[in-house]
Amino acid sequence: MSATVGIFGGTFDPPHFGHLAAAKRCQRALGLDRVLLVVANDPWQKSPSRRVSPATDRLAMVAACVASEPGLEACALEIDRGGPSFTIDTVEILGVREEVIDPWIIVGSDLAGTLDSWERAEDLRGKVRVAVMSRPGSPLKLPAGWRAVALESDELDVSSSAVRAAVSAGRAIDHLVPAEVVRHIQACGLYA
Repeated sequence: MSATVGIFGGTFDPPHFGHLAAAKRCQRALGLDRVLLVVANDPWQKSPSRRVSPATDRLAMVAACVASEPGLEACALEIDRGGPSFTIDTVEILGVREEVIDPWIIVGSDLAGTLDSWERAEDLRGKVRVAVMSRPGSPLKLPAGWRAVALESDELDVSSSAVRAAVSAGRAIDHLVPAEVVRHIQACGLYA
């Protein structure tokens, strides 16, 4: 029997307690053996509009976040592949390399309505199931035409942009991100 896998892709700039809570909630609710936190190499929807931290830093922070979380894994697949990051490519590579079949992709309710605009959306629709996580201020609505379920999150009102702003302003972030992430941000001078 093959493992049930969740793919939680993102920029993770930086990863925070909300990401961790969402991954664990999906793991429990969907009975996932593994949740791969896939760090985007070049997040094509964000990189044109703002500076994105180096992928190696974002991967190191995700790895630190999940190091003591059974079943959660930092995944460098998109970084290793290089170029823009598209979920369909990741799903197809995981299918070949690890025989991952019919994975769950995990998205926030703020992104669920954009799935049809994703690269090769029709191909993706036939290869995945979608777990839509609630997010503060965003209605929990399932995308039409996708095999999808709605999951209530822990409603942690935290975002990567809020963490970056707090660091830039010199405010404490230990209530927003794990201690390992705080240390990495400080050691590398990120977001200052």
